[in-house]
Amino acid sequence: MPSEERTARLSVLIDPKKKACFEELCRREDITPSQAVRQLIRDFIEERLGADWRDQVLGEEPPA
Repeated sequence: MPSEERTARLSVLIDPKKKACFEELCRREDITPSQAVRQLIRDFIEERLGADWRDQVLGEEPPA
């Protein structure tokens, strides 16, 4: 079962005040901004492709 590879980089331009707010909210939840963005991306994909998106995108079976 292939796993997600974390080798691709995504650069995003964001308002500095929103960035600071996002970083502070992440700090409060004890997560890194990268972890939060990866979760947002997974949620976005799942909302559009459905629960079996991992099989479609990563070639994996959905978790049991």
